[in-house]
Amino acid sequence: MFEAVELGQTLDKAEFKQQEHKLRGTLLELQRELAEEKVPVIIIVAGLGGAGKGDVVDRFNKWLDSRGLQTHAFWDETDEELERPDHWRFWKRLPARGTISVMFNGWYGNALGQHIRGELSNSELDEETLRINQLERMLTRDGTLIIKLWFHLSFEAHSKRIKKRQKSKHRVPDLEGHLYTREEYDQMLATAERLLRKTESGACPWQMIESDDKWFRDMAAGKSLQAVMQMSLRELKSSGNITRNELEPPPLSLDVPARTVLDKVDLGVSLDREAYKKQLRHYQKRLHDLSWKAYLSHRSIVLVFEGWDAAGKGGAIRRLLSAMDARLYRVISVAAPTDEELNHHYLWRFWRQVPRAGYMTLYDRSWYGRVLVERVEGFAQPSEWMWAYKEINNFEEQLTEHGTMVLKFWLHISPEEQLRRFHDRENTPWKQHKITEEDWRNREKWDDYKSAVNDMVAHTSTQKAPWVLIPANDKLSARVEILKTVCQRLKKSMEL
Repeated sequence: MFEAVELGQTLDKAEFKQQEHKLRGTLLELQRELAEEKVPVIIIVAGLGGAGKGDVVDRFNKWLDSRGLQTHAFWDETDEELERPDHWRFWKRLPARGTISVMFNGWYGNALGQHIRGELSNSELDEETLRINQLERMLTRDGTLIIKLWFHLSFEAHSKRIKKRQKSKHRVPDLEGHLYTREEYDQMLATAERLLRKTESGACPWQMIESDDKWFRDMAAGKSLQAVMQMSLRELKSSGNITRNELEPPPLSLDVPARTVLDKVDLGVSLDREAYKKQLRHYQKRLHDLSWKAYLSHRSIVLVFEGWDAAGKGGAIRRLLSAMDARLYRVISVAAPTDEELNHHYLWRFWRQVPRAGYMTLYDRSWYGRVLVERVEGFAQPSEWMWAYKEINNFEEQLTEHGTMVLKFWLHISPEEQLRRFHDRENTPWKQHKITEEDWRNREKWDDYKSAVNDMVAHTSTQKAPWVLIPANDKLSARVEILKTVCQRLKKSMEL
């Protein structure tokens, strides 16, 4: 693989200066066009230590308009990052539409380093490449242009470069790179080849750049940017969108089922007031104790609440909160996305809110809007919400693998009970703010939402992140059932 970039290519400094003027103008124009088309761009700069990645990034910052460019290095993981899934720090730094993020090593750095140090087996490295491929496919489907540059040095050039840096008065010890023996160098290349081959795709190909000569290296990097940007803009103008989707959406049945999972929910369940008060006190005390134990054992918790309008999500959440110390939780009430959120992948705003170890986040509506509201109201194309099932499962899998307890509730009521509650809200002054025209419009699409809920449960209820269907015609029994379920799952999660 790397033999193809050990060709001894060089470029005279004067020739570099002559080509640079034209290249810089072209890159600025391409950056402007991509910004106008609202295309987010990620440039991953990876390769051997000593290959000059820092110098190349400095060159990019000189050539491109810095107002639409951000640079991110990932060599130092903070405590905040260590307390969340690995990909959290990358999601936080994704570029907004129309801007560019340059990432040193990106999501490849940890996998490469850990495998070289023997901390990852071959099979574990392959699992990580699958996750990387999932992330890159997700982003490219959303319109992100990902440019991946690998800077290669021959063994001789690498040794010479590192020795020179070690003698320099201005060297930076943490960034200078390791001086490999021939055996270590070959082993490192074997790991790099395995990683690069398994993450090569038509949508996100690797650009291999020979880096022995710095003038050739920088010019080759700039021309690689130019070529990929031009190709993407041509595709955009010819197809009307920049999505480079290599695969068809997963096959799903779009037929409305005659009977859904919601038809199995027993809405006749009820609880009298005295029994409710007794059980409420019991489970709230348990939750109080368990939430502190979760904090002390660094167990983070994500609770998702979805359901029909007026199903009682807010009341159920309040009963959970009153049992816990306010310092241990956050409630995220999800509404229509802001302009900033619309400028990113739809999961971006949820990744940002992932709780630190020991804390709880409760989502009053969530990322499932993609396969519910956006599906039914036509805000998302069928291919978009069909893909979302897999994207959501991958997101939740990363949470649970990190040790986060994920539990999802759907609060189910009958159409008749919803109508009664709507009228009650209209006739009660302090409840009138809870009822809107949108609630009435949603009610007219009851069967469509019912079908969407059935598909959602079928495709995203997993053993580690299950859906729990709560009969909520009776608010008292629903609140107790939710409290009880959270306590049981949290206790079991900490035992495991």
